[in-house]
Amino acid sequence: MSCSLRPVGRAQRAQLERLTRATGVFQPEEVAVAVELLDESLAGDDDYRFLGSYAGDELTGYACWGPTPGTRGTYDLYWIVVEPAWQGKGVGTQLLAAVERQLLADGCRLIVVETSSRAEYVPTRGFYERRGYRPAARLPGYYAPGDDLMIYLKDLTDGVLARTTA
Repeated sequence: MSCSLRPVGRAQRAQLERLTRATGVFQPEEVAVAVELLDESLAGDDDYRFLGSYAGDELTGYACWGPTPGTRGTYDLYWIVVEPAWQGKGVGTQLLAAVERQLLADGCRLIVVETSSRAEYVPTRGFYERRGYRPAARLPGYYAPGDDLMIYLKDLTDGVLARTTA
């Protein structure tokens, strides 16, 4: 089942907060950060870009990404969040594919994803790995004792040169 994709606006602020909290994996301060990044994006900060997935007017998921300061063609994928009732229905895949297409158009070469080593994030790590993201680093105890930072990378130029020169 697919949803329509369009930007996340001010009208979806409360839905974004509720949806992020509903996943059950984010700490309250992380939920607050997601809302803060949306507010910054809506205020014109181009460092944070949001794309939402919608079933009618209902926000079913969203992605947030932005350029990594001090790099050439590297972007951080900060969030992909999908409403629990919509998980496993292709919403995350649809959002990720749209973000990757946009990043390629913007000249991105490398996407960086940071996530947790906690057991609740096993499905998240598998999601990225199945879509070509590779583990690049693990920082022990980064978030908290026993909660490591897992860094994944995807090089969007893999295969691009071969396709453009063939």
